[in-house]
Amino acid sequence: MLNAVNEYLAQCGVRVSTGTIVDATIIHTPSSTKNEVGKRDPEMHQTKKGNQWYFGMKAHVGVDSKHGIVHSAKATAANIADSKMLPELLHGDERKVWGDAAYQGQGERMRAKAPRAQDMTSRRARYKQNVHQLQRQKNRTKAQVRSKVEHAFRVMKRQFGFDRVRYRGLAKNANRMFACLALVNLYLTRKRLATLGA
Repeated sequence: MLNAVNEYLAQCGVRVSTGTIVDATIIHTPSSTKNEVGKRDPEMHQTKKGNQWYFGMKAHVGVDSKHGIVHSAKATAANIADSKMLPELLHGDERKVWGDAAYQGQGERMRAKAPRAQDMTSRRARYKQNVHQLQRQKNRTKAQVRSKVEHAFRVMKRQFGFDRVRYRGLAKNANRMFACLALVNLYLTRKRLATLGA
């Protein structure tokens, strides 16, 4: 469904450009065992973010840096590292790839899928007690571009309510995620599509 919507948007002039922003978000799953089988969902796992533990799945997305639409997505258990899914989120024609610090050091894997891609991922700005001010400033500049991926996550979770899984198993929830991301793309481009229809 996501591919069909993206083809429709391409016909309307909203084409995927040569920049991709990669990121992942956690979708919560009830960790309660008060169900028919008395167990948590075996396909979901837990992960630690900051000082808090989360149980569920992750939605990994590749977002176009120009239009902010989602062009690729993968669903995994929450314990899968963001960087492992990097090659599957790229379309291959990228000139620049943005990502947060979870994707740093993945230059070789990035260029294996997109040979001309420039690595624009954030780097570590703090080491022990020292703060590298120049690197911190570079990270802030990169974050202005990376913020487009957060718009897609906000629409997915707030407008369409996909902040918790509704089914057991990864496959059913992945199908729902793809349908939701297709709606996200239509929502983010609604003003442009409305001018074409006028």
